[in-house]
Amino acid sequence: MKAIVVTPGDPAPRMSWETVADPALGPGEVLVEVKATAVNRADLLQARGLYPPPPGVSDVMGLEMSGIVRALGPGDARAWAPGDRVMGLLAGGGYAESVAVHGGLLMRLPDGWSFRQGAAVPEAWLTAFLNLFLEGRLQRGQRVLVHAGASGVGTAAIQLAREAGASVFATAGSAAKLEACRALGAAAAVDYRTGDFVAEIKAATGGIGVDLVLDLVGASCFKGNLAILAAGGRLVTIGLMGGTRAELDLGVLLGKSLRLIGSRLRPRPLTEKVDLVRRFTERCLPLLAAGRLRPVVDRVFPITAAEAAHAYVKENRNIGKVILEMP
Repeated sequence: MKAIVVTPGDPAPRMSWETVADPALGPGEVLVEVKATAVNRADLLQARGLYPPPPGVSDVMGLEMSGIVRALGPGDARAWAPGDRVMGLLAGGGYAESVAVHGGLLMRLPDGWSFRQGAAVPEAWLTAFLNLFLEGRLQRGQRVLVHAGASGVGTAAIQLAREAGASVFATAGSAAKLEACRALGAAAAVDYRTGDFVAEIKAATGGIGVDLVLDLVGASCFKGNLAILAAGGRLVTIGLMGGTRAELDLGVLLGKSLRLIGSRLRPRPLTEKVDLVRRFTERCLPLLAAGRLRPVVDRVFPITAAEAAHAYVKENRNIGKVILEMP
């Protein structure tokens, strides 16, 4: 088969569409012919050698995909059959013509959906679902701030929180991105480059603040995150685009009874991921199929233009997901 192969380079790694070994099917795994995959920030880091795959995982990039089931491995993969249209969460291997994936990490592609739509769901939507509801314990009637609201995870999180009956607030970095956040359900959206998100969101909440912050940014927002959280609030950090080091005022932490949570999806045990996919499938997939929730696709590149797609995401130009489509 063919896959994207990364060659280290300065100032950026080079990516080429080359012949590599076919994936081998292990117990419970399914062979999927990949029709589309998507670019994630983790892929940008992996291409630079900064985020290697977990042991035993393909060194090909790609944390999600959509495609067609072609074969079943030994063991319990009977929920799927050759010809099924699926989308799935991966620990790696999506930037390729075929991928081996555990059957419990697959979801059925809704009727009428394109493979482009399917590829925009697994990593972003499962990340948002995990960190809003399982880590962040978001409940109906609560308030949540989503940083990087126009990103793939952000556009998913705004919709999931809105549908759960929460009041949603967001930050983003352009007028177009702010408008996209509001259109998806954010009650207020603040330009992090020019605005004071703490002051503006406190004003929008009558001085109360929010119960949960979903933070894809990291250090540059940390002090503001603590300030905007109400008593008993939770900060879930899932990204570090704004740096890794920040000063913690323990008086604020203790005085408000706050909880600080760091969360990653890729290195979690298979059993946890399978359970996450099951919960998401039961609660959210019907809403996606009905159109009450929708994946936001910004732009589609051919897989052979993976370098250009990475550059596009690195420049923060996208609203929603950037898709890579197979020939």
